[in-house]
Amino acid sequence: MRGVPGTARTRRRRAAITGLLITIVSVAGIARASTASFWEMSSFTDFIPGKLDGVALSRDGRMTLAPQLDTVFNPGQPVIWSVVSGPGGALYAATGHRGRVYKVDAGGTSTLVWTADKPEVFALAVNSQGDLFAASSPNGKIYRIRAGQATEYFDPKSRYIWSLALGSDGTLYAGTGDGGIVYRITAQGQGEPYYATGQGNVTGLMVDPQGRLLAGTEPNGILYRITAKDKAFALYDSTLPEIRALATTADGTVYAAGLGGALAKKIQATQQNQNQQQDSVPTISTTVTVTAQAGGDIKPTPQEAKPQAQPAQPGPPPPPAATEATGVEKSAIYRINPDNTVDTLWSSKEENVYDILPAPNGGLYFGTDVSARVYGLTADHKLTLLAQTNDAEAVRLLNINNSILVATANTGKLYKLGAAGIKGTYESPVFDAGGAARWGQLHWQGDGITMQTRSGNSQRPDASWSDWSPGVTDSAGAPISSPNARFLQYKASLSGVSAHLDSVTSAFLPQNNPPIIHSISVTQQPPPSGAAAKAASATTAASSSYTMTVTDTGDATPIASTGTPTQTLSRAIIQQILISWQADDPDSDKLVYDVAFRGEGEDQWKSLRRDLHDNSLALDGDSFADGRYFFKITASDREANPAASAKQMELISSPVLIDNTPPVIHVQSSTRNGATAEIAFDAQDTASPLRHAEWSLDAGPWLPIAPVDGILDSRTEQFRLQATSIPSGEHVLVLRVADSAGNTGLAKVVLH
Repeated sequence: MRGVPGTARTRRRRAAITGLLITIVSVAGIARASTASFWEMSSFTDFIPGKLDGVALSRDGRMTLAPQLDTVFNPGQPVIWSVVSGPGGALYAATGHRGRVYKVDAGGTSTLVWTADKPEVFALAVNSQGDLFAASSPNGKIYRIRAGQATEYFDPKSRYIWSLALGSDGTLYAGTGDGGIVYRITAQGQGEPYYATGQGNVTGLMVDPQGRLLAGTEPNGILYRITAKDKAFALYDSTLPEIRALATTADGTVYAAGLGGALAKKIQATQQNQNQQQDSVPTISTTVTVTAQAGGDIKPTPQEAKPQAQPAQPGPPPPPAATEATGVEKSAIYRINPDNTVDTLWSSKEENVYDILPAPNGGLYFGTDVSARVYGLTADHKLTLLAQTNDAEAVRLLNINNSILVATANTGKLYKLGAAGIKGTYESPVFDAGGAARWGQLHWQGDGITMQTRSGNSQRPDASWSDWSPGVTDSAGAPISSPNARFLQYKASLSGVSAHLDSVTSAFLPQNNPPIIHSISVTQQPPPSGAAAKAASATTAASSSYTMTVTDTGDATPIASTGTPTQTLSRAIIQQILISWQADDPDSDKLVYDVAFRGEGEDQWKSLRRDLHDNSLALDGDSFADGRYFFKITASDREANPAASAKQMELISSPVLIDNTPPVIHVQSSTRNGATAEIAFDAQDTASPLRHAEWSLDAGPWLPIAPVDGILDSRTEQFRLQATSIPSGEHVLVLRVADSAGNTGLAKVVLH
């Protein structure tokens, strides 16, 4: 606890205490030093921060072997924006940031089909005749690629073309980024605005099984169902700013992924990387208010135009902490049922969902922007991390002949999820013991597991860490052979079709850290109220030499003694000295304190108290004679640790001046000449410099006196007082001098 500076004063004396407040900052530890502690991992949340390679993780925290990830295509480009399937089992992939389109045949052979004159190709579509449509950005166009030849198909005159979709009749739809307009294109060069969403971007397009067009938008995250030119119904208005990915099922169910800022991340990254190529110009867009009766169509109603930031083409995202707030919802997956009711199937504060894909069993697959993860979500909402490619993002998912294809970014690759593998590894997140620790045993629950550990004293594993230890397979308890250190990591290798891991426990004994004393404060304060009353009562009793009782008759009772006694005014209550300190223990151990003191010029410390558990000590101010003192606090964790490992720390206060004695005034001479009196006197103090000198005539107001040398700054001063305008007759002149502690000395001069 902190000491509270004393402010109470007495009339005749005051103890002055001056000192320095010493502050030391520490980093708190995590465990008691005297007993073993445990690092336990058993839940999905525990395991997910680690690195998964060939292993899957269920929502209940079970780790198993994952589907094998086979690399189908590696174009050597930063990102694959879109993947579509064509006739004969061929795949087409659009890449960035060189604007290339590749064809990957059923045998895995890739061919460069087309290179755009713009850096990005965000969207592809293939019709039933095998014509490939590709949209370039920024300031790009839609091209038709037929028999290896690319020709301009339609120019929407928009800065960005984010999405393409084909209707069953061959009509092509394009979602753009200038005011969020959807274009309907019926033939080469023949297209028109189909629906103006009033949003900044149309980031997702899809034609549902009933032939209706679905459009996801940004920045208000509204999902539209467009049924005719200028007619739409708002299926859902998300609390997240972007609807990016869409999927449908035969019964009319719509799945949509809402993002909390993924597009904004890409815009920022691209502007930083390509600001010399394209300038981003704000545009004016129209906000649309959607109003409709149940089941009715709607038309956009223009509202007041307001500027919106024009988005730039996506690019590789920076770390989330650089652009997005943490601790808020970042993405969600919605299911819009055929009756237009909406269920939120999944949400996350850490990951953005970039694409979704219906699963045959009524569930979903989805890919995220954390280590390009692919999750499976069953119809009863059971979540499993199926695969982690350890790229930056899983951008697109595709089902080809019941095989899941995953397109990634940074780097851009195309993977296929195959059958469950026969081996996989899991690297745990780095564990921080809070200080150098002694490792105990490693226990786990599972089968087909080989464990290794490594340790170090840097937060990230680097060359200064130990090598991985030899593998151990005894799940009941294997000693950790890695060197004692602050940080520990384990690697679990799974092998065999039945391999699984449910929990891991590591024992460790933290090094006992010494206590930390942050500060010492020495202050003056009045004694407790009870003590004050007791002292006042005792003083009053001692000074009262007689009593008198007055009855209701007005007669006084006989007094106990004869004569008139002198009344003694009570002495001021003695002040207390409060020593307080702030201390804690990095290991949260219980602390015990010893308090000692020594005077200036003394060699040995004298004990005041031992084995204190409080953070303060109050002492009688009269316990210390005038002078400078040092106070020492010793904090120890001996009550929480064995004697051999107990630690202690000492902190010594700055010098503390204690001054209980008032100055002494010596009147050297006193003369009066009519209305003028001249008095010469000196004042001395044994402990502290003098600070104030005053005089008063006949208990009148106090008037200041200056010393002979003009500066009141030493323990001995000489004064010459000339008092004028003194009326005739006898008068009493009182001199008062105070020292640095506020102690006052008085002298009386009678003027005749």
